[in-house]
Amino acid sequence: MKIVHVTQPVEAGVAKVVLDLARAQRAAGWEVHVVCPPHGWLPDQLSTIPWPATRSPGLSVLGETLRLHKILRKLRPDVIHLHSSKAGLTGRLAVRGRTPTIFQPHLWSFRLSNGLLRRACTRWEAFASRWTHQLVCVSDDELASGREAGVTAPAEVVCNGVDTTLLRPSDRTTARRRLNLPERPTAVCVGRLAAQKGQDLLLAAWPAVLADVPDAQLVLVGDGPMRAVWQQDQESVLWWGQSDDVESFYGAADVVVLPSRAEGMALVPLEAMACGRSVVAFDVDGVRQSIGPAGALVAKEDVAALGQALAARLAYPSLADGEGRTGRRRAETLFDRARMTDQIITLVEKLEGDAR
Repeated sequence: MKIVHVTQPVEAGVAKVVLDLARAQRAAGWEVHVVCPPHGWLPDQLSTIPWPATRSPGLSVLGETLRLHKILRKLRPDVIHLHSSKAGLTGRLAVRGRTPTIFQPHLWSFRLSNGLLRRACTRWEAFASRWTHQLVCVSDDELASGREAGVTAPAEVVCNGVDTTLLRPSDRTTARRRLNLPERPTAVCVGRLAAQKGQDLLLAAWPAVLADVPDAQLVLVGDGPMRAVWQQDQESVLWWGQSDDVESFYGAADVVVLPSRAEGMALVPLEAMACGRSVVAFDVDGVRQSIGPAGALVAKEDVAALGQALAARLAYPSLADGEGRTGRRRAETLFDRARMTDQIITLVEKLEGDAR
């Protein structure tokens, strides 16, 4: 089996999924190639084929499509697996169904756009179904959104997975000492500092948390384009920046918060649950399916409700700890990485077999 993964972006959750799949498929004896832009951390983790491409659509799409067409023509894969909207756009234009094609949006492009752009993205995804042999959605919500938009390609839901052997419950005090964090009620938010991830909504909710829990602290782990806009000098808010040791931050947390405006199925709640930590999140796609009773879901962009849910868990650690134990069981049972990679391997083998 020769499979080519094409991805843009090359960091954060999508890149983690690509890395896990590539390693599992190589371990299964497959010939695996990853085509992606030559920046970010993914090319540092495994050998990749450079494909310069931006995150957003624009005038560069034609050149990106032509370059990708040349790469794929040279590789001649049995199956092509396209990750996220930009790779899904250029990859399906380059191949147009001539090779068995899997498309995994990880979050539909039309969920992040408005007006004319939203309508254009919706129509494209419906049209591109003819060049999609297998759609892979990371949550039931994501599949439902696609069907509502007119996407008719054969589809399966394969929930994201995390390494539950690496990510495990740990001692909170030890983790805080390792990070030199004070012993205070602690909320942790891990994610790229961008509008989609909603840290501005979390910051808006934070004063209400402090009103109930005056000694609380918020640790923001990650970097991104909105840091310069959002960052303020607040004693209770620590802007940590990018870290390769997110498990220590989960370990240090009383509660992990996901304030995203949109997701497919975010990895952060799964990672937090694997570490035995309660999760508070807005009720966006995939979150209800992932968290279940292991935390609190509040209405999308309801800042007041977000603050109340955080304050309750910071004020009453036993509530958060009970949810964390439930989350650990959910992560082991439903969201282990091996389950995800095995499901994708089975789908690829079936797709390649049907194409013979």
